[in-house]
Amino acid sequence: MSKVKNGDFVQLHYTGTLEDGSVFDSSDGRSPLEFQVGAGGIIQGFNDAVMDMALEEEKKVVLAPDQAYGDLRDDLKRDFPATMLEGHPVEVGQQLRFSSPNGPVSGTVLSIEPEKFVVDFNHPLAGKTLAFMIKVVGISDTPTQPEGGCSCAPSSCSSGCDSCG
Repeated sequence: MSKVKNGDFVQLHYTGTLEDGSVFDSSDGRSPLEFQVGAGGIIQGFNDAVMDMALEEEKKVVLAPDQAYGDLRDDLKRDFPATMLEGHPVEVGQQLRFSSPNGPVSGTVLSIEPEKFVVDFNHPLAGKTLAFMIKVVGISDTPTQPEGGCSCAPSSCSSGCDSCG
């Protein structure tokens, strides 16, 4: 029986949960997630978890922060002058998009004060232990989804991906 190896395109269904059991992402009701093993673009622990899995095999994997989105970093929390808001209503917990030299980035508003507001640019799942139930539903040498289609990964989605939630 064929097993997943580096370079394969794998199609799978998954459900990701936090330590409290709450679901943060799932392919349930969507097309299977497809990615090329070892090509990047997906968290390392998830990539490693599918190695050597067989077609139709299911397993649960628990990933520490260093295998997923990393630890929370204080240097990714930044202060901005309140004048940048230009009178737009903003709330604590709201996601804001900023322009950077490397393209757009998102951050979560942590606090709003009269003179400044604080934004956290850590990934929302940074510092968290993640559990995934994974079921391999396909293994192939070439992509099975149309070019420019879904390039989703657990907890992330590229534009143009209609099957992502």
